[in-house]
Amino acid sequence: MNLEGKRIGFGLTASHCTYEAVFPQMEKLIDLGAEVVPIVSYNVFNVDTKFGKAKDHIAKIEEITGKKVIATIPEAEPLGPITPLDVMVIAPLTGNSMSRLSNAITDTPPLMAAKATMRNQKPVVLGISTNDALGLNGVNLMRLMSSKFIYFIPFGQDDPIKKPNSLVADMQLLPKTVMHALKGEQIQPVIIPFES
Repeated sequence: MNLEGKRIGFGLTASHCTYEAVFPQMEKLIDLGAEVVPIVSYNVFNVDTKFGKAKDHIAKIEEITGKKVIATIPEAEPLGPITPLDVMVIAPLTGNSMSRLSNAITDTPPLMAAKATMRNQKPVVLGISTNDALGLNGVNLMRLMSSKFIYFIPFGQDDPIKKPNSLVADMQLLPKTVMHALKGEQIQPVIIPFES
């Protein structure tokens, strides 16, 4: 597996509990030769939680990628016409951001970067992490699954007893999903048993 010379946008939205699963995958993309461009939502950039301080997360992302995070819509917009990406990843993708993306709402930097990438007919890889994917957000998930240029990191129910509507991507499959997406393929199977 080689991503030499590929320019990958890496968007993070505010599923704070998922960052620790995502950071190693960001590192793997770089180890595989990719240039990784970090893009964060406003909540990632500003909100402190029990999972850590926003400034610490931003510092970690910038340390991994060696790049300043893109944290505004005007900074993300040039990723379409001026400095295009080969592929855009959003992982974790919250239910909130999933619903906005599926309804063409572009109000955060990662969503603008995704729109810019699809404008160039390049793949967008999504790693969902949401408590309502099998609830009210199910229609949005299905809309995205049937959309051109959208590919999913395989996902499953992380706690079917206590959180029966929750789905989380297996972030360890992120690099492999990117490789398939660059060839216009959805990695299979998409729905998998979830292992935490």
